[in-house]
Amino acid sequence: MANTGDMVLVIGACGQLGSELTLELRNLYGGSNVVAADITAPKQADLRDSGPFEKVDVLNTGVLAELASKYNFTQIYHLAAVLSATGEQNPKFAWRLNMDGLFNVLDLALERKVSKIFWPSSIAVFGPNTPRQDTPQYTVMDPNTVYGISKQAGERWCAYYFEKYGLDVRGIRYPGLVGYKALPGGGTTDYAVDIYHKALKGKAFECFLNKDTYLPMMYMPDAIKATLDLMHAPAEQITVRDSYNVGAMSFAPQEIAASIRKHISDFEITYQPDYRQQIAASWPQSIDDSKAQQDWGWQPAYNLDTMTEDILLNLKKMKTEHLIAH
Repeated sequence: MANTGDMVLVIGACGQLGSELTLELRNLYGGSNVVAADITAPKQADLRDSGPFEKVDVLNTGVLAELASKYNFTQIYHLAAVLSATGEQNPKFAWRLNMDGLFNVLDLALERKVSKIFWPSSIAVFGPNTPRQDTPQYTVMDPNTVYGISKQAGERWCAYYFEKYGLDVRGIRYPGLVGYKALPGGGTTDYAVDIYHKALKGKAFECFLNKDTYLPMMYMPDAIKATLDLMHAPAEQITVRDSYNVGAMSFAPQEIAASIRKHISDFEITYQPDYRQQIAASWPQSIDDSKAQQDWGWQPAYNLDTMTEDILLNLKKMKTEHLIAH
């Protein structure tokens, strides 16, 4: 178990990343020392039963201040955001939630002397004029989605709060995250989650991207590992204060389908690109994460085939357990 003097808040704890990260943090710090917070109550029993939950709207500064007084947090993981595809449906609300939510957390952290903040960025900060292969840590950033624009602005504000006020803010530019425990939350890379669920049900999958659309992806256990490795690294090793590039693998829909067919030979996929294809076309295809490797020893554990094997195995197990329980 990590330092027991820590009290951790996870805002957005019921989302795809939050639900798994919260459980891992509870393993490390103890269930009662990690408060899960979200605008809706957790549906997953393990999240609900393993520690405290507080209903929080990150735009409500009063509620955030009450929480800080009640628990005296030493670390905050601020994950609440409107994602890329959903954000395009309501851009002004996405901007308000993503930006004001971040300011509320940064200001609270300063006021309450919170020692460490984690805030996730995304490959959405890059845009059509960013180099698409081995996208460098420092490069042209011209995001053209409200999600990407808010994440790029957020990166600059995180660096500003570090430089001006000494606030220890750390971040990662996540690629597409693939997990099997929580359902997708409205991102452009969500097809890579949904596809496994359909494959196991014996259904054909209609993909909203072209078959050869390469995107950087990461399996959830690697995303959790990257987050915790970064947060546990000594402050003097952190040289990037906006957000680190992290990479794991890059694949196209036709490759994930081929990987699934190694286990489910009759799996079928069709392609019906929609507005998300345009978003994907503006993003990198592979990431240069040498800075994260140098500074805090980042190394992923999974590739496409080992991820596919692990997801299908776990989804089958969950299905069996569900049948037994009912």
